[in-house]
Amino acid sequence: MDQPDLARSLGLRQAVAIGLAAMVGAGVFAVFAPAAQAAGTGLMIGLAIATFVAFANAGSTAQLAARYPQSGGAYRYGRERLGEWPGFLAGWSFVIGKTASCAAMAMTVAAYLAPPAWQRPIAVVAVLAVAAVDLRGVTRTARVATAIVIGVLGVLAIVVAAGVAAPVGGASAGAATGHGPLDHEWLGILQSAGLLFFAFAGYARIATLGEEVRDPSRTIPRAIGIAFAVAVLVYAAVGAASLGSLGPDGLAASVAPLVDVVEAAGWQWASPVVRLGAAVAALGALLALIAGVGRTTLAMARDDEFPRILARVHPRFRVPHVAEIAVALVVVVLVATVDLREAIGFSSFGVLLYYLVANLAAITQPRSERRFPRALSALGAIGCLVLVASLPPVSVVVGVAVLAIGAAYRLITRLVHA
Repeated sequence: MDQPDLARSLGLRQAVAIGLAAMVGAGVFAVFAPAAQAAGTGLMIGLAIATFVAFANAGSTAQLAARYPQSGGAYRYGRERLGEWPGFLAGWSFVIGKTASCAAMAMTVAAYLAPPAWQRPIAVVAVLAVAAVDLRGVTRTARVATAIVIGVLGVLAIVVAAGVAAPVGGASAGAATGHGPLDHEWLGILQSAGLLFFAFAGYARIATLGEEVRDPSRTIPRAIGIAFAVAVLVYAAVGAASLGSLGPDGLAASVAPLVDVVEAAGWQWASPVVRLGAAVAALGALLALIAGVGRTTLAMARDDEFPRILARVHPRFRVPHVAEIAVALVVVVLVATVDLREAIGFSSFGVLLYYLVANLAAITQPRSERRFPRALSALGAIGCLVLVASLPPVSVVVGVAVLAIGAAYRLITRLVHA
């Protein structure tokens, strides 16, 4: 039976909100500490590298989205421009990596709201609640995402103000120990860039919603550009405030760095506000992630890369309800059985491979479809490879194993249906 199409109901503002919910999500509350461990005072250099690679990827994604305004993002672009295998590997990497990220975001919500004994049940409730919102339609998702983004940006403004007001003792102490911008060498800085790239990957969510955006060839590139620009400003301001108030050693050792920033300024009243903001941000990221993974799963199921039942679209709410329910159930199982709060590296591996395919696909586009120089896409592809190689070894090993599992699954299913 033919399935109804997804509804084109999102405008520019809603698309930007969904992208920002994913980009300015829980990552900003969690990623700076491991990045500082890798790069020390070279953190801001790592952020600059991550920003450039993300900019190149965003350009390629926007250019491709204008040409292929369907669900699936880089899965669709890779399949159309490079072939079935590159498209499949991009989609598989995205679905598996971001499903793990969903579980990590749910655990982040629970970590900020509940004592350890209650964290897994609270995380399960968070997943089910967010999935229920997503299942009510993409416009409902966009409205909730807008409210979350506004609240999180307000909390981050408090953090930046506290960082400016805080004494510079942390930074001075770091300087006294002899840490310079390159003290951790380039490998550490590149590793921090790979981890920080995790924070910028949210604009993929805009591309995966291509089938639900009005005037997609115009709206999607604009939404990606606006969301990316806002995220860069936010991450630069928060990163500078954190490094300046805590110093490289204090930031690297912090469990809740943005809470420590406001406390370093003596703003004890802001500590619970920041903790609540982190939980809300994680909910926003989870909301956008489940929506994005569901749309990519839908696109792959339509092409028989996944079981066809996952391609079903709800007749009333016009969402891929079976795919979203399946994603939510997998996330619930992961949350209930595995500790995935250290999933940033694995998620970065999957997303970097996803964008490698997007950049390679953009390189093949003719001049008439290009919005950015071909060289920018080439630099984006090289940047993705460099950052993948610099990730923690365990992230690379697990990522390669996941790719092998996906390739084996596709080969077996092709042989069965041959």
